[in-house]
Amino acid sequence: MPPRTLILDADAIANTLAEMADRIVEAAGRESDLLVVGIQRRGVELAHRLATLVEERTSQAVGRGKLDITLYRDDLQTIGPRPIVGETVLPPTLDGRTVVIVDDVLYTGRTIRAALDEFADFGRPRRVLLAVLVDRGGRELPIQPDIVGCHATATPDDLVNVLVTELDGVDSVELVARATS
Repeated sequence: MPPRTLILDADAIANTLAEMADRIVEAAGRESDLLVVGIQRRGVELAHRLATLVEERTSQAVGRGKLDITLYRDDLQTIGPRPIVGETVLPPTLDGRTVVIVDDVLYTGRTIRAALDEFADFGRPRRVLLAVLVDRGGRELPIQPDIVGCHATATPDDLVNVLVTELDGVDSVELVARATS
């Protein structure tokens, strides 16, 4: 079994999300058109938690959405003939809205590029912010987060696993060092 290093436990994730919510409020203000959108899979659960925390801080309802970027990936041909496509739930239009994209781990930037491409099919947001729980570095595209929970130093061979209670029964972030041959 490859060595695992705990980066964040459940309490640290809760504290980190609270800090991220504060930064979302600072960046977006108390806009009534705020929409928090999680990228499938674990970004959706994190986005829901962040939206709830922002609502607590602003006493305003925050829109929620989820995005599956599978069909917008630039490596779709490598997935196979029948990719598994999750649900995308967005308002009919994003025109004029402030959108916060939430993802669990930011690595190459390609997932975020795909999300931005998909957003174009739903209109033109006034502003888009990027919030990630973990920034592991290693960008291949010029994409940087506006709000970062934590930074993790990882080699290209390492994995950063985010586990959420809703899907995994536990909240944690761990670095899994994969053996190189």
